[in-house]
Amino acid sequence: MPPASPGPQVSGRAAALQLTLLLLLALVVLLPLLWLVSTSLKGPAENIFTSPPALLPSQPSLAAYGQLFAANPMLTYLRNSALVSALAVLANLLFCSLAAYPLARLRFRGRGLVLALVVATILIPFQVVMIPLYLLMVQLGLRNSLWALILPQAATAFGIFLLRQSFLGVPVELEEAARIDGCSPLGEWWNVMIPAARSDLITLAMFVFIGSWSDFLWPLIILDDPGLYTLPLGLQQLASSFSLDWRLVAAGSVVSILPVLLLFILLQRFILPNASGDAVKG
Repeated sequence: MPPASPGPQVSGRAAALQLTLLLLLALVVLLPLLWLVSTSLKGPAENIFTSPPALLPSQPSLAAYGQLFAANPMLTYLRNSALVSALAVLANLLFCSLAAYPLARLRFRGRGLVLALVVATILIPFQVVMIPLYLLMVQLGLRNSLWALILPQAATAFGIFLLRQSFLGVPVELEEAARIDGCSPLGEWWNVMIPAARSDLITLAMFVFIGSWSDFLWPLIILDDPGLYTLPLGLQQLASSFSLDWRLVAAGSVVSILPVLLLFILLQRFILPNASGDAVKG
């Protein structure tokens, strides 16, 4: 008789080992974040540089958050970052989808070359275009304004490529049905392509929001007015002003992370369906 197969026991042990490794990896990734939150919650009389380090605060307090908003224009920084990020997201969803639709569906001479040139711009470092972009913003009279932060992010090569690939997965029959119903090419884009690419649009929105929310170099170059500072610039001012009180720096960092974390939690369930599946259901 053949020996009994130890398959279920082996698979169970492998699953347990895999789960343990994933938990250890998650702990390594989350440990800096937990340390940041713990530092922001430690009381004024508590030593944050104890040896050995104490992960949990012995005197939990929200004093650092209160001082953070009382002594600094954090609401202004948050408002500026939210406005810039929201408009950058809306502009990307509109312009990238409009550019991706003809690259996915229309047949014209040089379409492949246009797509290759668009994708090739991803390889260009921002430092290369930083000075020409600065001179352009000065000539347009947009220096020291929030528009100078929004316009350079209004469309991205990554967004065009992502949505183009998403539109390619939409069945042509849906467009033909819309055309029979009297839709124009713009109507097909709005009524067929946009609903079908919902998950990729949300993915693009998250990428653009995170990139715009955390951008530091370009706002540092183009802005001089503290009233227009975004949150990364505000945190930099905070670190230089209160370099000895790391509770405030940690509290400001936690405040900057929360909107991104909340956005991911709210939108992650919309990323799972693929574009073609959404299109067939639509």
